[in-house]
Amino acid sequence: MTGIALAVLACFALAAVAPLVARTRYAGWLLALLPAGLTVYFLSLAPQVLDGETIGESFDWVPSLGLSATFAVDGLSLLFALLICGIGALVLIYASGYLRGHPQLPRFYVVVLLFMGAMLGIVVSDNLLLLYVFWGLTSITSYLLIGFDHESAEARSSALQALLVTVAGELALLGGFVLLGQVGGTFQISALFGDGPAIRADPLYLPILGLVLFGALTKSAQFPFHFWLPNAMAAPAPVSAYLHSATMVKAGIFLLARLTPVLGDDQAWTIALVASGGLTLLLGAWLAYGLSEIKRVLAYSTVAALGLMTLLLGVGGDLAVTAALAFLLGHALYKGALFLFAGAAYHEAGIAHTPALAGLRRAMPLSAAAALLAGLSMAGVLPFFGFISKELAFESLLDDVAGLAGLLLLIVAVAANSLLVVVAIRVGIRPMLGAPESGGSGGDTRREAPASLWLGPVLLATLGLTSGLVPGLLVAPLITSAAGSVVQQQVDIGINLWHGLTPVLGLSLLTFLAGVGLYAWRAPLRRFTTRLDIGPRIGPERIYAVALNGLQRLAVAQTNLLQNGYLRHYLLVILATASALVGVGLVRAGGVDLGGGRLELRATEVGLVGLILLAALVAVRSTSRLGTVAALGVAGFGVALVYLTFGAPDLAMTQVLIETMTVIVFVLVLYHLPGYGRERPHGRLRDAAVSVVFGGLMTVLVLATLTDEVRETISQFFLDNAVSGAHGRNVVNVILVDFRALDTMGEIAVLALAGLGVLVLLRIHAEHRQARQ
Repeated sequence: MTGIALAVLACFALAAVAPLVARTRYAGWLLALLPAGLTVYFLSLAPQVLDGETIGESFDWVPSLGLSATFAVDGLSLLFALLICGIGALVLIYASGYLRGHPQLPRFYVVVLLFMGAMLGIVVSDNLLLLYVFWGLTSITSYLLIGFDHESAEARSSALQALLVTVAGELALLGGFVLLGQVGGTFQISALFGDGPAIRADPLYLPILGLVLFGALTKSAQFPFHFWLPNAMAAPAPVSAYLHSATMVKAGIFLLARLTPVLGDDQAWTIALVASGGLTLLLGAWLAYGLSEIKRVLAYSTVAALGLMTLLLGVGGDLAVTAALAFLLGHALYKGALFLFAGAAYHEAGIAHTPALAGLRRAMPLSAAAALLAGLSMAGVLPFFGFISKELAFESLLDDVAGLAGLLLLIVAVAANSLLVVVAIRVGIRPMLGAPESGGSGGDTRREAPASLWLGPVLLATLGLTSGLVPGLLVAPLITSAAGSVVQQQVDIGINLWHGLTPVLGLSLLTFLAGVGLYAWRAPLRRFTTRLDIGPRIGPERIYAVALNGLQRLAVAQTNLLQNGYLRHYLLVILATASALVGVGLVRAGGVDLGGGRLELRATEVGLVGLILLAALVAVRSTSRLGTVAALGVAGFGVALVYLTFGAPDLAMTQVLIETMTVIVFVLVLYHLPGYGRERPHGRLRDAAVSVVFGGLMTVLVLATLTDEVRETISQFFLDNAVSGAHGRNVVNVILVDFRALDTMGEIAVLALAGLGVLVLLRIHAEHRQARQ
């Protein structure tokens, strides 16, 4: 195992010891050393990767199934790995200040490191099934992070919503991966790249595309699945900054980019991504414009940004893909900074809404300066990298999409980005200007955040500026290398700050001026947007709520029907279902061969059978519980005699012990219960019918086994390997403990859980008795 796999496993290893490190004063700074070191490690791979080389490694994963754990780092993986590790280090430092003194801070460190390892595993996996394992782990860990404040009903509900939506897509994604592996003949992603045309020509292409897109679009909060992301803002600021601006929501974008060589370059792909991305872009920007709560404003603007990336990947081509990845990087830098700034403003000044941010520079100069730089980058102002990424997006729509469709997409992009300029002004630029429109927790309590809280925003915002000033230093080669990994050819797109006086520059200027105008008219326009906000009544979130409520009602009805507390009802359902399934199976198989011969019965066997049948009849007809128990005991001892007759003394001994204990326990318990109540006649007829059918079916199956060929191989295997393989001479015990170990372990687990349940009930009973005394 070499560097790439160790980088992933190191995150999981650090998560295991994080609670011990969390006891120290500088836990966040110490834990951040790992992702910072991984950032340096991945940067050391940059010279090879930027030269077009893919660094890969592989080792056996499940050899019996022919599966290997394959990892690879190319330009796309490198871009994402640097974001995951770099921003992850800043988030760990930030969390040490934001959650200082929180009793659950060690748990936060554990889960966020697990999430970091899972995200890193996604972007470096070169195997579809391995990628899926990490993909599922991000869903679980993000659920725990969103619901970090588990005592809050809002946090629990938001975490559950995010889990249900993303896991629904995750299940679809698994189906898509399995079909893709079957059609392509391999689960290795890099091996599928050359088979793209054949896969797209296969009849299963559309089902594969639908399943994969469902998984990717739910993860990246694309319409109509966008609603879970703003609700996930119930999570603490470090979670919002890491998961919902830089990493998890961009996992779907990564997957779309990674599978572009396989599933892209097709009309269905283009239509689906352009339609979903364009609608998400416009809707997210519109909703962000009409809100005032800072985190929800930033969340909806993130939804819009994800929509633009999806749209550009749908357009395809060197320029559009380059623009999508440039926008992804720029968005991660300025949006991560703004989320961290919003958390610092809330933590230090109690500010949760955008009007109260105005004039924050007096109390929080460093944090407000970072927000200003990030806001200017988000607004697409020279010389920030946000300007470069926005120009690339406009240029790709101008050059790659012709006709009415191109004009429509360009209008959508300009309109949505104008609305996002308003968000940038309200959240990023206004903190450095003017006096507050409404207070947070009061000017007297406002103070600059500690270094752990302002370090992340300052670094990310500064990177957004320096990347714009000198993009050729690292950013431009990194983005073109990542784009080359997506389109599977060398990309030569100029990523520069200034391209002269071009139509694209005019669109950028128009977007900014329109945003300033929308900001100036925000009050009347927001009243107008409020009237048009019909989403809570008929939107996807409402559909989700109705569906979830319906599912819960169905679960309650099903539980009341099947789990009504009556053991006889449970047995009736089980026996009737088993009879129906087995009976239908026998009919479809053409019946069974009973041999046609006569059974040779001895007098002792006939007597035992008669005794058991008579005891069963008495048990059914008895009106006394004690009489029923006695009759069942007679039937049980009769079965023990059958075992003994056929040379199975161990089974006979076990049966005798069980029957003895059962009869004693039943007598002790049932003695204190009242007598039988009256039962409706049709109930007894129903029970009798099910019993006769089930008993007759079991009899037929037993008789059928008498005519089946006896296979000695299994028995002989146990006899030959009991001593040599399991070191036991009691073959029955060896079968139970060794050859059927998992089955036995399951039975032991059931007994252990039952014992724990009894213990809890006894404790509750003791507590109630003490309370009465």
